[in-house]
Amino acid sequence: MASLVDDLAAVLQQEMDIYQKLIPVSEQKTEILIRGDLKQLQEVTEQEQKLLDDATASAHHREQVIANMGMVLNRDPKELDLSGLITLLAKQPEEKKRLANLHDELRKTMHRLVDVNEKNKNLIENSLEMIEFNMNFIQSTRMSPGNNNYNKNASAAGSMDSGYSAGSFDAKQ
Repeated sequence: MASLVDDLAAVLQQEMDIYQKLIPVSEQKTEILIRGDLKQLQEVTEQEQKLLDDATASAHHREQVIANMGMVLNRDPKELDLSGLITLLAKQPEEKKRLANLHDELRKTMHRLVDVNEKNKNLIENSLEMIEFNMNFIQSTRMSPGNNNYNKNASAAGSMDSGYSAGSFDAKQ
């Protein structure tokens, strides 16, 4: 069981390292979204995707280690989470402390990453709303029945002119 705990701690540390590398990339993405630099956005998104692929591979490895722990402990791996494993290690204070510290640090890292990604999500949604607004505006100006035809006297042709010339007086009043 001790080797499985060591494996789990190593995998958790690896995941945390990946997520800690992902935070500055996501913060850089925030700055790029604000500037609207599409070329750099593509580059940083590729970096982000590579780190996420690494995190996914690490998560699969973690799931395998927890499945092995479930077999050793005769428990369903789906019911084993990190908090539960920490509780089960009450008789092994050193391993318990190591996993508890990793759990706390991983939680803080993930919370920070979620905050940055939420900000990026809002920036992207605002950009999409602005694009939609601009598209609707462009379509409405093309479709508007406005009269922009002028005659040689610089008055709008076909305007609702009452027939009175400038400066004329209606004597019927």
